[in-house]
Amino acid sequence: MTQLRTVFRLGVVVMVLFMTGCATINQSAGVSDPLEGYNRAMYKFNDAVDTAVLKPVARGYDAVVPAPISQGVSNFFSNLNDITVIINDLFQGKFYQAYRDTHRFVLNTTVGVAGIFDVASLSGFTKNNEDFGQTLGVWGAEPGAYVVLPFFGPRNVRDTFGLVGDMFTDPVMYVEGDDARIALVGTRVIDTRANLLKAEKVLDQAATDEYSYVRDAYMSRREYLVFDGNPPQNDDFDVFEDE
Repeated sequence: MTQLRTVFRLGVVVMVLFMTGCATINQSAGVSDPLEGYNRAMYKFNDAVDTAVLKPVARGYDAVVPAPISQGVSNFFSNLNDITVIINDLFQGKFYQAYRDTHRFVLNTTVGVAGIFDVASLSGFTKNNEDFGQTLGVWGAEPGAYVVLPFFGPRNVRDTFGLVGDMFTDPVMYVEGDDARIALVGTRVIDTRANLLKAEKVLDQAATDEYSYVRDAYMSRREYLVFDGNPPQNDDFDVFEDE
């Protein structure tokens, strides 16, 4: 499955890193978590599987694969993801951004040798983050309750439905042959996890209640993305405070 790259704590680590650099999370503000009992149990399950399986494999990958090759692998999958980004640009009416992201994809696919080299960023075409969960939010869908999915990790109801669209626009899902497709998905998961081995220390030191911190970080980050960095500020859901 395409979203296996977000299993366990991966996506959350990225969110936490981003927000600790530019804003203060408003803990528990406006977060709907009626399934907290289940969510906490599933969070522990995902974390346990990560600790027992994925993390050791990622450490081995990080130790064996030279940094330039690992970066090339990451760039390759990031380039494929730009297809999903472009489609969601169009669905959200961001036509100029879609043009720039298409330029980025074409440049990296050709000059960058299938995206292995991120020459587009060097030319000013930076990576954007768009997915179907965000598109549903732009269309007016409420985030709904927070939920922790097995293997997929933190989500809300809106983003759970968004997973379907993300899967249909992931080029890896259209690779012929189960073995090749599984190999690509596995490589993406391991490479992503290896890139976050050092970053996860931020999460480990973030709070005494890791579950609550992850939940609030996820919901705040997703709201931030839906509103392109300018979420509505009100008493009920004050997503970000400037430092």
